[in-house]
Amino acid sequence: MASNPEHIMSTPETQDEPITWIGRERSGRPGEASLAPPLATAGAGPGTGSRKWIIGAVVAVAVLIAASVLWRTTHPKAALVALADQQNIPLISVVTPGVKTVTSTVSFTGAIAARYDMPIGNDGDTGRIVSVGVEAGDHVQKGQLLARLDDSVLIPQVNRLAASLEQAKAQSDLSAAEYRRALGVEKAGALSAEDIEKRRATAVTDAANVKVVAAQLAEGQARLARTRIVAPIAGTVLTRRAEVGMIANPGGDALFRVASGGEVEMRGQLAEQDLAQVKVGDATTVHLTGLPQAFEGKVRLLGAIIDPATRLGEIRITLKPDPALRPGAFAHGDVRIGNALRPVVPRTAVLTDTNGSYVYIVGADNKATRRAVSVAETSEQGVVIAAGLTGSEQVVTTAAGFLRPGEQVKVAVQPAS
Repeated sequence: MASNPEHIMSTPETQDEPITWIGRERSGRPGEASLAPPLATAGAGPGTGSRKWIIGAVVAVAVLIAASVLWRTTHPKAALVALADQQNIPLISVVTPGVKTVTSTVSFTGAIAARYDMPIGNDGDTGRIVSVGVEAGDHVQKGQLLARLDDSVLIPQVNRLAASLEQAKAQSDLSAAEYRRALGVEKAGALSAEDIEKRRATAVTDAANVKVVAAQLAEGQARLARTRIVAPIAGTVLTRRAEVGMIANPGGDALFRVASGGEVEMRGQLAEQDLAQVKVGDATTVHLTGLPQAFEGKVRLLGAIIDPATRLGEIRITLKPDPALRPGAFAHGDVRIGNALRPVVPRTAVLTDTNGSYVYIVGADNKATRRAVSVAETSEQGVVIAAGLTGSEQVVTTAAGFLRPGEQVKVAVQPAS
């Protein structure tokens, strides 16, 4: 049976969109409708361009991601450091001190004292002071009256002894005369030998009595003389404790203190290690508290012993008399013991701890190194180093207290003063 040709219906005129009819011969298999997509129409062009742009953008993003991963793989990020572990290299100031000619001195403290401080008191009988003739600071001569005790009792005693002495002398003269007459008539036999011997004994006894009374009179006169307290030497009265009406006892406190000749000196204590460097005759400068001027002197005496408790020895400095040098005043002395070439560093450069004095020096590798030093003295120029430095080192002058041995530093060089 012959198949009828396919009847194609015409498109209705009222339909706006075109309709495509697919016949059986266009399908892959007989009797099945073809699943092929319909042919693109004239309005499908813009949609194809948008898909291409999206695909390109996706490819570009993928390339960027791959490049970023590759960069991070080949260039790893540095490890983060905690803020507390971050360290900045400190900037410090250093100085090369060199060596200077310095005058070595030994310092000590003490007080001004009279060279010969003589205490004067009552060495006689207990008595009341009736007059005082001097004041503290007066210059007195040897034998000058300082004070007088009550002598109203001693004067009559001395007068009585003086009269007794006259009587004893008269009696002695009479006995001696009778003994001489007895000797004159001894050959004639007018007197017996016994009478002559009695007269001789009487003359000897009366002569001895004269000596006894004379001794008593001398004692009384000495006791009377001791009621007058006089200066045994010429000098300056340092202190006066005697007052009118005061009872002066023998062996009591000194009523006066007199400096012999007005000479004064400084007496101080010197450290054991310094005592060995000082010699008698070394020049010394003495300063008194509150006085701007200095007083020149010389070492007069060095102590023969060292106090085992304080490790100090005595030193005495002879000074020229001056009204400003009052005994008892606090004083500071410096003994010049010679000149030497030594490094002098600023005071801020020298630090001290339980191990002693030390400084920080900077080497060629710009690292700080601790160096132990021995300090000779401190002067206006700075700290004089006795041992530990040659003067050619770079010594840290600032921020040394914040450094650690071996720490890296930046150096700012300061000129040596």
